[in-house]
Amino acid sequence: MRSCSLCIVLSLAVAVYCGPVSQVAVQDESFAENYLKKFFNLKEETGPTVRRGISPVSNKLREMQRFFGLQITGTLDADTLEMMKKPRCGVPDVNIASFSTFGENLKWTKNSLTYRIENYTPDMPVSEVDDSIEKALQVWAKVTPLRFTRINSGTADIMISFGRLQHGDYYPFDGPGRTLAHAFAPGPGIGGDAHFDEDERFTFRSNNGYILFMVAAHEFGHSLGLSHSNDRDALMYPTYSYRNPDSFVLPRDDVKGIQFLYGPNPDKNPVKPGPKPPTTPDACDPTMVLDAVATLRGEMLFFKDSLFWRSYPQSRTPQQSLITNFWPSVPVNIDAAYESRQSDRIFFFKGHRVWAFSGYDPVPGYPKTLTSFRLPRNVKKIDAALYDEVSGKTLFFVSNYYYSYDEAKRTMDKGFPKQLHQTFPGLTSKVTAAVQYRGFAYIYSGPHMFEYSLRTRRLYRVLRNSYFLRCSNF
Repeated sequence: MRSCSLCIVLSLAVAVYCGPVSQVAVQDESFAENYLKKFFNLKEETGPTVRRGISPVSNKLREMQRFFGLQITGTLDADTLEMMKKPRCGVPDVNIASFSTFGENLKWTKNSLTYRIENYTPDMPVSEVDDSIEKALQVWAKVTPLRFTRINSGTADIMISFGRLQHGDYYPFDGPGRTLAHAFAPGPGIGGDAHFDEDERFTFRSNNGYILFMVAAHEFGHSLGLSHSNDRDALMYPTYSYRNPDSFVLPRDDVKGIQFLYGPNPDKNPVKPGPKPPTTPDACDPTMVLDAVATLRGEMLFFKDSLFWRSYPQSRTPQQSLITNFWPSVPVNIDAAYESRQSDRIFFFKGHRVWAFSGYDPVPGYPKTLTSFRLPRNVKKIDAALYDEVSGKTLFFVSNYYYSYDEAKRTMDKGFPKQLHQTFPGLTSKVTAAVQYRGFAYIYSGPHMFEYSLRTRRLYRVLRNSYFLRCSNF
C-alpha cells in the first residue's frame, strides 16, 4: 500500500486519509500518477525528500495546476482530475511558458520539407484525410518560409500514420479517449513524424468526433519544433478543443513561436496571422456587463465573451479560463446559463439553442431548441435563467417578462409569462444575467446586481456586478 504522504496527496476529497478507499479512487490515483509521469516528468522518488514531507507528486500536481490555470492545491482535486481526463496530445508539458520550443531550439535546417501519408483511417474517405493533412501543413506554411511537398513512396521528412496501442515507436497509445496523437521534434529517423491514434474517431468537419485537421495542425507544430504552450487560445495548447476548420486562423502565440524558429513568410503579400486577441476582461471592472452567471457543484461561474471566472469558497481570487477548455462545444458570447439541481446538469443558451452537460460531460441529444423547455416558438432567445432550489422552478427572463418552468414535471407553469415588476420591484431595465446564491436571487442588469428574496419579493440591496468576484475595490 502507498505511504501515507502519497495517499494524502493523491486522494480525492472523499478519501484524504490512509485506509480503505473505493476502487474508483484507487484507479483515479493510479491514473493521475501515470499522467504526471507521462506529461510532467514525475519520477519515482523515495528517501530524504519524501521523509521530510516534500512530496514530488505534490510538486508535480502544482506544476500541472499552474500550467492549466487551475487552483493550485498540490492535491488531486476533482477539477485537476477532470483536466487530466480531457482528450489531448501525447507530447509532454514540461515547458511552462507561452510558446515554447524543444530543447536547444530544434528545427529543420531547410525550408523545403516532404511529407508522406503511410496509411489511412477508416473513419474518413481518403480524399478527406488528404485534404485535412494538406490544410494542416498550410497553416504553418502561410506564416513562414516553409514549403511542403507530398511524396507517395520512400522516406519523407514527416511520415504520417494511423495506429493503435503499440504501433512501433515505443510510445504506445492508450485506447479510446485522452491521448489523440503525438509527433516528434525535427531530426533524423523518427524526427518530425506524426502518429494518430486509430482508436479515436476522426472527422472532416463534424463535431461527432475529433476533427483531423485540428489534431494534425497541432501535431505538425511539434514536427516543426514547437512544444506546448500554456496560452489557452494557442493551437499548441495541449488539450483538444473544437474550432471551425473553414474559419481557423493561426493564433498569434503560435505565429510568434514558429517565426522565432523560421522567420516570417518572405512573400510580398503573406497571409496575415490571426487578429490580436481582444483585451482580456477585467473581473474588477465596475462597468463590465456579464453574459451569464451560474453555479456548478458549489462554485460560482461568471461568463464574459470567450472566458469565464470560477469563484471558489477557499480562494481569494477567481480563476479565469476559456469556456471551450471545459465545454468544447459551447459557443462564445452565450446568452444565459444555469445549473439544475433537479437533474444535476448545467445548461448553456445562445439564440434558440441550448447545450446540456453533466459537469463537463456533454449530455447526449443536445443541443436542443428552446421549445424543449416548453417556451413558446416566438421566443428566439432568452436573456437570463435562474434555478430556484426551494421550489425546483427555473425562471427564464425574456425582455420585460419572465417564465417559470417546473424542472420535475418538465412543464411551463400556468399564468406565465409575467411582467418583471410583479416579482422584482425596482428592476426597470433589461436583465442580463441571474443566479441564486444562499437563498437569495441576484438579478443582473447592466453593471448592477439586484438582491431579492423570491419568497417575499423584497429588494434588499443593489450591488456592482463584480461583488461576488471578490474584487478588492468592493
